[in-house]
Amino acid sequence: MADTREAIVRASYQPMSIIIVGVGNADFTDMQILDGDDGVLRSPKGEPVLRDIVQFVPFRDFKTASPAALAKCVLAEVPKQVVEYFSHKAIPPMNPL
Repeated sequence: MADTREAIVRASYQPMSIIIVGVGNADFTDMQILDGDDGVLRSPKGEPVLRDIVQFVPFRDFKTASPAALAKCVLAEVPKQVVEYFSHKAIPPMNPL
């Protein structure tokens, strides 16, 4: 878990998102911690993530839902993550043609 937290903090500086889908009835407490929705994820050394890049969704919450509902939840944070990356890098949106 410590190595994973360190890797996520490092990855938060890159143009990427991490999506985790929990399958089964296991205890997903660690995955929820990685998601960072309950607070800022930090490396074992205490360094915070630059931006939230992890989305965790337990599949069991969508057993009876449509595939579209699962997809919507899984991808819900990606647009915000893209905007945060571009804002951090001071990259303005492109002008439409």
